[in-house]
Amino acid sequence: MLFNSLGFALFFPVVFFLYWFVAKNNLKAQNLILLGSSYFFYACWDYRFLFLLVFSTFLDYYTGIKIHEAGSRASKRLWLLISVVVNLGFLGFFKYYNFFVESFAEVMNSVGFKPDIWTLNIILPVGISFYTFHGMSYVFDIYNNKVVPRKNFVNYSVFVSYLPLLVAGPIERATHLLPQVESPRHFDYSKAVDGMRQILWGFFKKIVIADNCATYVNMIFDNYQDQTGSTLVLGALFFAFQIYGDFSGYSDIALGTSRLLGIELLRNFAYPYFSRDIAEFWRRWHISLSSWFRDYLYIPLGGSKGGLWRNIRNTFIIFLVSGFWHGANWTFIAWGALNAIYFLPLLLLKRNRSNLDIVAQGKIFPSMREAVGMVLTFALTVFAWIFFRAETVADALAYIGKIISPTLLTIPDVLSTETIPLMVCLVLFMAIEWLQRDKKHAFQIDGIFPSRFVRWNFYIMLAFLIYYVGNFGHHAFIYFQF
Repeated sequence: MLFNSLGFALFFPVVFFLYWFVAKNNLKAQNLILLGSSYFFYACWDYRFLFLLVFSTFLDYYTGIKIHEAGSRASKRLWLLISVVVNLGFLGFFKYYNFFVESFAEVMNSVGFKPDIWTLNIILPVGISFYTFHGMSYVFDIYNNKVVPRKNFVNYSVFVSYLPLLVAGPIERATHLLPQVESPRHFDYSKAVDGMRQILWGFFKKIVIADNCATYVNMIFDNYQDQTGSTLVLGALFFAFQIYGDFSGYSDIALGTSRLLGIELLRNFAYPYFSRDIAEFWRRWHISLSSWFRDYLYIPLGGSKGGLWRNIRNTFIIFLVSGFWHGANWTFIAWGALNAIYFLPLLLLKRNRSNLDIVAQGKIFPSMREAVGMVLTFALTVFAWIFFRAETVADALAYIGKIISPTLLTIPDVLSTETIPLMVCLVLFMAIEWLQRDKKHAFQIDGIFPSRFVRWNFYIMLAFLIYYVGNFGHHAFIYFQF
């Protein structure tokens, strides 16, 4: 079941009715409804893997209690190790088994050996990377005395498998979400209305921006050998907007849906394409994952302490692991390594924390320096996305090689009257995001237009734009595969 499907449009109103009108203000009943609907939502994808979600939940629930009750540091570490090894073991098997086997065979072939390999036709459980990291953060926080283990299994299960974030995040923290799960919730009309606005904007991003871009991205990347250099550049640009519209659109729908249920989720995107350097980009892109790696990997490795070389080492580890988290393909590792290289000059010059404010705050236009920084950062990001989208590293390099040709100066082949609506929507999309860059989401317009009549006209306009320009091919969200 997808957010952008008829099934979800029928399913969620039932959940909303049961949650607010049947359970009313009964916290236990509300949480049972959340848990049951979350499991049903997940089972609609493949009920056979529901056991894996339940097992992962019970594993971290139990080991969290044992860590807290352990009488010695060694015992605490043992239970933490059990949780981490089992969690990563399942994640590694389902997500990386064939990758490791095939990579090993390639290495052996390169030195003259031809081993027989045994690959498996493994189905990747949707959302496994996300709910695994939810549980691991809970266990780490207990180990570090940031939270105490919960004895109520239903409440903890809601934290792990909460419907809006179950399959593609954001990756929540126990310190943020669990207290909300355990506290009485009352319907807040203003938050619900703003949640609906965020959902509407998320659908615009997904159906109008991402899915329309996907049509051209697939055509160009799948046949890059036959395309001109300018067309390949346009394909990379379209993919940059596709992945941003797709993933941030999902996050907007997730956050908006959660607000309808009275729960605030962590913000996952903060207008990353307006970043002035790569460090700022990573503070604004997939925020929940970047902060997870920072808190549970980078800092335990020593962070920026211990000298320059250790800092460089830790930075490369973070980016390489982040790339590998996205999938079992060398393209993701290359993408992570490339971003680490981008980050390196800022690290050496100690400028990786220089852009912490909102770009051109209080102004309509950025300064020349800010504009150059944004254009350069966006160009570097688009270049790296080529590796992310390509099937293999060789394809990515060949794609880049085809760009660097005399045909780079020609008019892209795919530009025609059919692409005009998409191009107009892209300009409109970026203009709205730019004007709203100081807001939590781009369609937060209640403070701008106090008149309800004007606001409703904007809602209707956006809904018509989705209906007439949107691509309703029911494309799955990109991050479902991670």
